[in-house]
Amino acid sequence: MIVDTHAHLNFTAFDKDRDEIIKRCLDNNIWMINVGTNYETSKKAVEIAGKYPQGVYAAVGLHPINLETNLVKQKFDENEGGRFEEEFDFEKYKELALSSKKVVAIGEIGLDYYYKPKTKTKLALFKEKQKTLLEQELKLAKELNLPVIFHCRMAHQDLIEFLSENSQIKPKRAVAHGFVGNIGELQKYLDFDYYIGLNGIIFKTIEGIDFEKNIKKTPLDKILIETDCPFLTPPNFYPEQSRRIGEKRNNPLGVKFVAEHIAKIKNISFEKIAEITTKNTKDLFKI
Repeated sequence: MIVDTHAHLNFTAFDKDRDEIIKRCLDNNIWMINVGTNYETSKKAVEIAGKYPQGVYAAVGLHPINLETNLVKQKFDENEGGRFEEEFDFEKYKELALSSKKVVAIGEIGLDYYYKPKTKTKLALFKEKQKTLLEQELKLAKELNLPVIFHCRMAHQDLIEFLSENSQIKPKRAVAHGFVGNIGELQKYLDFDYYIGLNGIIFKTIEGIDFEKNIKKTPLDKILIETDCPFLTPPNFYPEQSRRIGEKRNNPLGVKFVAEHIAKIKNISFEKIAEITTKNTKDLFKI
C-alpha cells in the first residue's frame, strides 16, 4: 500500500473522470487525502471521501492565496474551482470538519508570498492579513485536535518565526507539504518534529534548492509522499505518445514515481519507502 498525502481530486480538473481515477488508484492499492483550498473545494473533498468506505480522506482549509486581500491582482486557477474568500468563516469550516470522520487534517493553510504587492505599505498589510488567517486556522486545528497541512511558498522564514512566537497555537502534528526550501529551513521543521512532504517538484531544478541534499537530510520516519495533483506531473508519468497529444495532468498514481525517486536517493528499495511512508501517514493522520 502507498498513500498520496496531498491530492486535489476535489478540483474541477477531475470533474469528468474523478470516479474512474479513484477506482484505478484503489485497485492499485493507492490511498489518498484530497486537500481543500477554500470552502467549496474543502466541501467537495469531504463529499468525495464519504463515497468510499476506506482509502479516500479529506482535509479542509483556506489556502492563503485564496484569501481576497484586495492588495494584489491574480486570477483564480480554472483547474481548481471555488472562489476567493474575503474572510475565514471559523464556524462554517468547523462545522464542515466535524461533519465527517473522514476529515483527517486542517489544510492546506500557511503563507504564500509568490503573488504580492509591490509597495512596502501594501506588502506589510498583505502579510498581516495572511498571518491573521493562519492564526484563525491554527486555532481551529487545535480546537478539533487535528494535524495541519502547511503550505508555504517563498515565506519559510516568516512561517518559522510565526510558529516560534505563537507556541499556544503551534500544532504538535503537522507536515510541511511540497517542501521547497534550503537545508536550514528544513532543519527548523524537523526541529518542530514535523513531517516533510515530497512531491513531483523534486524532479525540477530550482536555483538555490538542492532537493537531493534535502531528501538525504530528512529522516525516513519524517517523510510523506504526495502528488499535489493535478499539478507537478512526474516527467515519465505519461508515455511519449500521450505527452505529444497534450495529456499532462497528474493524479495519485504519480505518487509511485516520487517514491521511486526518493528510494533511489536514499539507496533503499521502493517497497521500504512505501512501507515507511505509509506508517508515517497513519501516525500523522490517524487513518
